Amino acid sequence: MKETKRTKALLSEYFIFVIFIALVIVLTCLKPSFIQPGNLVNILKQASINGILAFGMMFVIIAGGFDMSVGSTVAFTGVLAAMLGQGEYPLIVPLIVAMIAGLAVGVVNGVGVAVGDLPPFIMTLGTMTAVRGLALLISNGKPVIGISAEYKAVAASSLFGIPMLAVFLVVIIVICSFVLAKTVYGRRVYACGGNLLAARVSGINTTKIRISTFAIAGLLAGLSGFLMTSRVTIGQPNAAESYEMDAITACVVGGVSMSGGVGKPWGVVVGCLLITVIANGLDIMGVSSHWQKIVKGAIIVLAVLLDIKGKSKKN
Repeated sequence: MKETKRTKALLSEYFIFVIFIALVIVLTCLKPSFIQPGNLVNILKQASINGILAFGMMFVIIAGGFDMSVGSTVAFTGVLAAMLGQGEYPLIVPLIVAMIAGLAVGVVNGVGVAVGDLPPFIMTLGTMTAVRGLALLISNGKPVIGISAEYKAVAASSLFGIPMLAVFLVVIIVICSFVLAKTVYGRRVYACGGNLLAARVSGINTTKIRISTFAIAGLLAGLSGFLMTSRVTIGQPNAAESYEMDAITACVVGGVSMSGGVGKPWGVVVGCLLITVIANGLDIMGVSSHWQKIVKGAIIVLAVLLDIKGKSKKN
């Protein structure tokens, strides 16, 4: 009996990983070009930018929040980075400015939610619109071109054959995994998402924790904006539309509960790879981008439904 329960628990925990492997095998059989090194590198690069964004979203959702503004923040910080990354300043300047700008957006979201007691969806929806407007305003609605060769090299280079974008993601994975699993702060993030009132009664400063999770999401969105501009070589104010949905999908598919309090970093990694592989596979097979959005929407609904069913069974 115990063995059966243990087997079911393992299958439940690693189900998403099994689905990912099966999907890769199916796509390889349908389109052998899927497994070509060039395409795999492309998948890894795109998954890296989405993954960094998803890890920021993970903190917010685990703490019981929600952030619709990260896509606009990526565009805004990407434009800022492009404006400052044309060779006039050291490369560290656009990186720091992009991350500080993202951090500022996150703090505004956090204060609105934790102090102003606004629903996360409403607060971040407003910020999403405002920040997109800022991106269009500072760029005059046009792409910012002319970034330096050094800046372009960030996304184009590799370390021991591994794309630098993936190296950035690995660093973020290690840091975030350590913070959530090994620190008091990480335990408090889970506590806030599990039961906000109980966390507050137990002495946790839930206001600071909630603000900090939005700040982390904004900070990582700023990093994603910097890296995306390096990859596409321009600062595009209309870029990263629906990136927030990709991040949310990666989290939910990876086992992060939309009701908060539950989620593991490795699941977000696999969820992000799964979403990227699906998009890439559909592209290779010539499926319209409109259908891709339908598929992503269906995946979100299915993942949330499974989460709700799983919780009801436990209760």
